Amino acid sequence: MTPVLVLSQEDVVELLDMEGCIGAMEEALRSLARGEAFLPLRPVVRPPGEPTFLGLMPVHRGGERPVYALKTVAIAPENAARGLDPHQGTVTLFDGVTGQTLAVMNASPVTSIRTAACSAVATRVLAREDAVELAVVGSGHQAHAHVQAMLAVRDFRRVRIASRNVDHAAALAAEFPNAEASESPEAAVRGADVVVTATSSPEPVLERAWLKDGAHVNAVGACFPHTRELDTATVADSCFFVDRRESAENEAGDLLIPLHEGAIDDRHIRGELGEVLVGSAPGRTSPDEITVFESLGLAIEDLFAAEYVVRRAQETGTGTTVEF
Repeated sequence: MTPVLVLSQEDVVELLDMEGCIGAMEEALRSLARGEAFLPLRPVVRPPGEPTFLGLMPVHRGGERPVYALKTVAIAPENAARGLDPHQGTVTLFDGVTGQTLAVMNASPVTSIRTAACSAVATRVLAREDAVELAVVGSGHQAHAHVQAMLAVRDFRRVRIASRNVDHAAALAAEFPNAEASESPEAAVRGADVVVTATSSPEPVLERAWLKDGAHVNAVGACFPHTRELDTATVADSCFFVDRRESAENEAGDLLIPLHEGAIDDRHIRGELGEVLVGSAPGRTSPDEITVFESLGLAIEDLFAAEYVVRRAQETGTGTTVEF
């Protein structure tokens, strides 16, 4: 029998600190840019007539410590009304040589924290150094993690939060200094140096007319070809960065819809974020550029986040080991 480390949601929240996760995401994206990982496009199981669906996110990383990871994530959009994270599931690590199961952990905090940490990496790399105003459109689990992540990489003097539910926006704003609820996305975004869109909306929640020149946008809510958070003008006027080209070219409505409209061409992606980190693609080249980071979420990010969690669990004696 093999000892397997099992980590609950509370364990993962305790172990996956934002600063540490930001560092892990930098390494994950660099590893991807160096060609060290194999990850297919994620298959999705959508039963007819069901509001829920199941996504499978497998990845293999070679090298001296080969490892497989699989995130199995059930998406339940109506969970927000239940007070639950819409993302439920597990992340499992497997030894890349023997195939033995090494660890199983709750995927909900992994998803929210590593997604926000990737946006933090993008903001650190692409946003202007003098960025002082942050706007967040959305007030759910991802929005909360993103405020934490943005404050970890820039010293924002003002944070504005907009949501369909003003009470939710106000409750989130109350958790952070210098934060306030805005009456609309436009009111939040106008004048902002960095913008986060973290919604479940299938239609644009951000318009180019609201953005100041030089702004940076982290778009994290839309992850299917038919959904988007950004209007066509925003995408067309932006320097567009992604976590992975193949994923964006198959899954990102923010990119695909303007492409089908003829507003951009198939060369619109300036680079992957990991390519910017390793120096094989340029980042921001002008203070007046609008930069967009389109985040779809990658299995390599789950792998590196899970490895970080396991290392911290071993250091602190957290979690439960079972014979499997």
